[in-house]
Amino acid sequence: MTHSCNQMPDLRSLPGIRLSNPTVGHSLSDQIQQPQDTSPSSDVRHERPTDVWAYISPSRLNTWLRCPRAFKLRYIDGIRSPPSTNLFVGKVAHSGLERFYRHKQMGVTLTEAEVVQHLEMRWEAMATEDHVVFTDTRDEARLRTQAATLVTAYLTQVPAEEPAPTLVETRLKAPLVDPFTGEDLGIELLGIVDLVVNEASGQIICDFKTSTRSSGPVEIIHEVQLTAYAYLFRQLFHELEAGLEIRSLIKTKIPKIEIHRYSPRTQAHFRRFFQIVRQYLDDLDRGEFVYRPGFGCTMCEFHDGPCVSD
Repeated sequence: MTHSCNQMPDLRSLPGIRLSNPTVGHSLSDQIQQPQDTSPSSDVRHERPTDVWAYISPSRLNTWLRCPRAFKLRYIDGIRSPPSTNLFVGKVAHSGLERFYRHKQMGVTLTEAEVVQHLEMRWEAMATEDHVVFTDTRDEARLRTQAATLVTAYLTQVPAEEPAPTLVETRLKAPLVDPFTGEDLGIELLGIVDLVVNEASGQIICDFKTSTRSSGPVEIIHEVQLTAYAYLFRQLFHELEAGLEIRSLIKTKIPKIEIHRYSPRTQAHFRRFFQIVRQYLDDLDRGEFVYRPGFGCTMCEFHDGPCVSD
C-alpha cells in the first residue's frame, strides 16, 4: 500500500473534510460524550492496544518520528517500562487540573487546598497503578510536594475571569481524510484534548505540560500534537480554532507557569502533518523500523536494553 503525497491545490482555509454533524444549538461539551473516568489521562495513557492499525495518535507519531525502532518496541512489541518519577509528577499534576476544570465546567470553583487534597488522596493509587518506583520515602515526599506546588502555582496565576471550559480532558476521534486530495487514509486519528476555553476571539485549544526548565515559544516542538488537535476540532465541530496554547508548569525551585499561544493552523501545517502521516503508514506497510541513534537515546527507556540487543 502506498500513501504518496499528490500535488495539492491552494486552499484558503481548511475546515476539514467529511465533517460530522454536531447538534445545532448545543455547546461543544453537549456535542461530544465526556469520558466517565476522571483520573488523569492523555493520548499516551490510551496507548494500551498494540494494534498499530487501530488508530493514529500524536504520541505514536512523535515516537515514530524520534525513533522508529523505539516505536516498534513500544507499540508493536508491547514492551513497557514504568514511567519515570518526573513523568509521574506530571500525570498527578494533570489529575489536579482536570479535577479543577471539571468542577469549573459545572459552575463550581475549587480552592487550591481542595485540589491539593484530591492529589493527596489519589497519589498512592496512581503510583500503584503505574508501578512507580521511588528512591526512598524522602524522595516520594519531595515529589508529592512538587506536584502540589506546581498545581497551586498554576491555580494561583490562572485569571479568575477565565471562561468556564467547553471541553475538559476529552477523547476526540475522527477519520483521517487528506484535505488536499480527499483521500480517506483508512485509519482514525485519536487525541485527548486537555482543555478548550471559549474566549471572546473564539475557542482556544490548550494542552498542559510539565518541564524542568523554562522554554521560549518554540512552536515546532509541538507541531504534530497541535495540528492533530486542530484537525480533530475542525472535523468534529465545523469550527476553526481561534488559537492553541501550551500551558507549562515549570519545576523550578519556585514553580513558574508559562503560557505560549500559537496561531490557528494553516495549509502548511496540515500539508506537513499529512506528509508525516503518509510516511508513517508506509513504514507500517513495509514493517520497516530503522534504528535512529542520537542525543535522544540518552532519554529513551530502551537505550540500554532491547533496542541494542540484536
